[in-house]
Amino acid sequence: MNAEIETDVAVSRIAAAIGEPSRARILYQLVDGHARTSTELAVVADVSPSTASVHLNRLKTQQLVKVSVQGKHRYYSLHGAEVARALEALSVLAGGTRRRFIPSTPSHLRVARTCYDHIAGTLGVALHDRLRALGWLSASSGRDDAYDLSEDGIRALQGLRVDVVAIRVLRRRFAFACMDWSERRCHLGGAIGAALLDVAVKRRWVIQELDSRALSVTSLGRREMLARFGLRF
Repeated sequence: MNAEIETDVAVSRIAAAIGEPSRARILYQLVDGHARTSTELAVVADVSPSTASVHLNRLKTQQLVKVSVQGKHRYYSLHGAEVARALEALSVLAGGTRRRFIPSTPSHLRVARTCYDHIAGTLGVALHDRLRALGWLSASSGRDDAYDLSEDGIRALQGLRVDVVAIRVLRRRFAFACMDWSERRCHLGGAIGAALLDVAVKRRWVIQELDSRALSVTSLGRREMLARFGLRF
């Protein structure tokens, strides 16, 4: 089979995967960049959970979606920006609009909170995205969700008095993308995420509310995050 025929076959398989209405509803629910569970996607697709699992496996085989395992939960998202662009192009041809993702999490927890021992919520996701944009986090070998620090990232954290060398020998994951249950996008987990929360608390960038996981971002914290990370929050 020559290259052109192989491409034609691949295109037809992808088109067939997208072309089934329930699978199309699942894919378009993920275009906004927020991950969802198979149970949530079953409701969107108006199918049983078992049928949704079959559809998701088909989409995963064609590399249209990927899955992230977070504790007992499995979160599905689009496989990449190319998939989103293809779906957007098809949506333009078809016309119509899509509903936006609206989190149901209480606002005081959604803005900023702890997830185990790292920063979660809107702040955590924004910080994760900013560190990636700055090039301080780099992909690590092994698991897809694992991170390492670039040279710039190491220097930046050392400037915050984070002992990166000591953190590396801890018996826990160094840094990884942790799915945020309210934003359905990733914040930074692992030992590096814990170190950043420790810095934020000790320097009073954030204050943890009593008997709650909620974090309040201080005026000092907003100034410091803008100065150090270029993050407006």
